[in-house]
Amino acid sequence: MKILIINGPNLNLLGTREPDIYGSRSFESYLVELREMLDGDEVEYMQSNHEGDIIDALHGASCDGIILNAGAYTHTSLAIADAIKAIQIPVIEVHISNVASREAIRHTSLIAPVCQGTIAGFGLNSYFLAAQAIIMSPER
Repeated sequence: MKILIINGPNLNLLGTREPDIYGSRSFESYLVELREMLDGDEVEYMQSNHEGDIIDALHGASCDGIILNAGAYTHTSLAIADAIKAIQIPVIEVHISNVASREAIRHTSLIAPVCQGTIAGFGLNSYFLAAQAIIMSPER
């Protein structure tokens, strides 16, 4: 099983950016643990602060499933939603925080309707839960 994780804008600052919301751990340190937990499954990772790079990664993906934390683009990017619709690979939307309990602007996701599902509010473990959903998917 091959899984691609795509993190969007500002997620390169995990561990230092608003630790009261996002925690104090970097994604790179969590990724080591996640790969160990998913032993036997290949996990690729990319992060970009640029919308076009995220779209290019979606278009060029060659994997069984994608975990996408689009960051603030979740709430603003029709282009990313269109890119998800254009591919045949299942995409799971992930958020570290519970976006429904945050500012009203974060309550609407433009990508949720075109994703297989959404996992939010479980900290970095949201990625593990999304990976499990991909691995356990009956469409596999």
